[in-house]
Parts: sequence; structure tokens; C-alpha cells
Amino acid sequence: MRFCVVLVGYGVSKVVDSGHPDFKAGELVWGITGWEEYSLITMPQQLNKIKYTDVPLSYYTGILGMPGLTAYAGFYDICSPKKGETVYVSAASGAVGQLVGQFAKLAGCYVVGSAGSQEKIDLLKNKFGFDDAFNYKEEQDLTAALKRCFPTGIDIYFENVGGAMLDAVLLNMREHGRIAVCGMISQYNKTQSDPVHNLFCLISKRILMQGFIEPDHRHKYPQFHEQVIQYIREGKVTYVEDVAEGLENAPSALIGLFSGKNIGKQVVLLAHE
Repeated sequence: MRFCVVLVGYGVSKVVDSGHPDFKAGELVWGITGWEEYSLITMPQQLNKIKYTDVPLSYYTGILGMPGLTAYAGFYDICSPKKGETVYVSAASGAVGQLVGQFAKLAGCYVVGSAGSQEKIDLLKNKFGFDDAFNYKEEQDLTAALKRCFPTGIDIYFENVGGAMLDAVLLNMREHGRIAVCGMISQYNKTQSDPVHNLFCLISKRILMQGFIEPDHRHKYPQFHEQVIQYIREGKVTYVEDVAEGLENAPSALIGLFSGKNIGKQVVLLAHE
């Protein structure tokens, strides 16, 4: 006997039929759904009705969805930014990082990001408004690269990478700095995690380092949507998506995330409607 397990993730859908009183045929929703053209949703509490339709619907998988709230809550709630502070964002051109950098600029901070190609570096500086950026793949010494970008140190680090990058950042943090640990993508496919040697900096520099996940902050979606929709309408933030067309291209799009193939938020388009 063979069993088929459907992959699930965040998506945007149109209700074609419903036996639930809160959802009617024809309504647009976003939330957890299957990687398939039609899904039977047995947990409708994981769906949300789409309120704003004057933006691309794909935004509800990114800037208005889980990545957006992750950036918003991680930066504002955990990092507690102050005008004039220095902010470093790793994996800065990704679904979360590109927003953190733009939120930091709106907060009056000096922002530097890192990414893995010249195309992404140009995107950070020319489209997202980062003050500076560097290609981590071209740096022989990450500690020296960060010292070059932050001669007086880093106040806020939005952590997406882990490993050697985190080690280098710890040496460059200022006293009473804050680190929001969003992800550690460099470690996900390793059988043994890279060691981090400079954790004593957390003590000597009195650094606050906190991990977090989006579900802990879902009660903030209404407030978050009101503010970010306004930013989008006023042109204060922008969002870049990497679109793969067709369900058949979803596996390669997923695998590409771990080699940095995507530029911006990776989405898979199933229907043009």
C-alpha cells in the first residue's frame, strides 16, 4: 500500500465550495494550504479572509503574510530600534531581510545587509535603500568585513544565517546590542552544526539575543496590515518576488532557496486569475 503526503505551506486561494459558515464560495483567502491545484481544507482556522485587494494577491504569502509579520515583530518588538542606531541584516535580499532593512530605514537607522551575489547587493542598495551591502561569498574575513561596514559597532543584528556569520557579528556588536534570531539557514542541511566560539560576548557586552517565531505574534496581524498597507500605498516600502510558474516547478524552487538561487520572496504561481 502506498501513501501520498501533500506538502503544505502558505498560499492564496479562492473558495470554490464551502460547508463552513465563515467562508463563502468566491471569497479570497490566505493561509496554510496544500501544494496542489485544489485543496480540501479541514482546518479553516488556518485561513484568513483577504481584506485588501488593491495589492498583488501574492503579497499575502510575503510582505503581508508570515515573512512580513516576522520582519515586523522581530525588528520592532525584539530589537526595539532607536533613531540613529546601526543595523545589520544577513540574508538581506530574502523574503524577511528585505523588509527588515526597509523598516530600519523608516526608523531612522543606518542599515547594512549581506547577500550572495552582486545582483542582490545592487538590489539592496538601489531598490531597498540600504546604506551599504557586501557579498559574503567574496569576503575572506567576515569579522573584518563587518568592522569595515560598522567601524563603531553594531547595535542591532537581525539573524538569518547562523554559523560563522553569527560568530563574526558577536565580535562586532556594541554594548547593550540586540540580536533577533529569526533563522539559521546555513545550518539547516548539516548533520553537525558549526560551533559558535564568541558567545562570551553576550556577557561582556550585555547583549540581548532572543529567538522568536511568527505564531507568537499573530494577534498583531490587524495592526500590522493597517500599517504596512499604508507603507505600500505611499511607496515607503517595496517588495521583490521570484516567481516560478506551474506546480511542476515548485520542487526546484524550494531546493533553490538553500543555494541562494532566488532573488526576493520565492513564490509559485498556479493560476493567473
